[in-house]
Amino acid sequence: MKRILFVWACCLFLGTTSAGAALRIPHETASGSDGALLVLPVATHDFGDVRRRGGDLEKEFVFRNEGRAPLVIVRVLTSCSCFRATYPRRPVAPGDEGVIRIVYEPHKSAPGAFNRVIQIYSNSTGGREIISVQGNSIE
Repeated sequence: MKRILFVWACCLFLGTTSAGAALRIPHETASGSDGALLVLPVATHDFGDVRRRGGDLEKEFVFRNEGRAPLVIVRVLTSCSCFRATYPRRPVAPGDEGVIRIVYEPHKSAPGAFNRVIQIYSNSTGGREIISVQGNSIE
């Protein structure tokens, strides 16, 4: 839990949460303006109270490539085996959108409140992006 709080605090400090995404520099003035730029308009989700034996839950996060080059997502890492992520394997053209789908499997986690981080690695000039999800797993 301390590790998750540390990662969360680092994300807030570095401005990589949804607030940081909303304040992102436009691609015309960003360094490496000829590259890809992954923008996540919404980078957080609260599942609320979730029954552990109630089945899997899904959430889709839509992103845009606001850069001038094709965006390639290299990998997406989850901070818990109770989450799976799928993402486009093909390049996303400039101006196009893509979807990162997160599946939460509550039966794989302990009961109680959870805060998890999903890291998105790509060729974006913004570097690594973060999605955070939270909720409360109940019996």
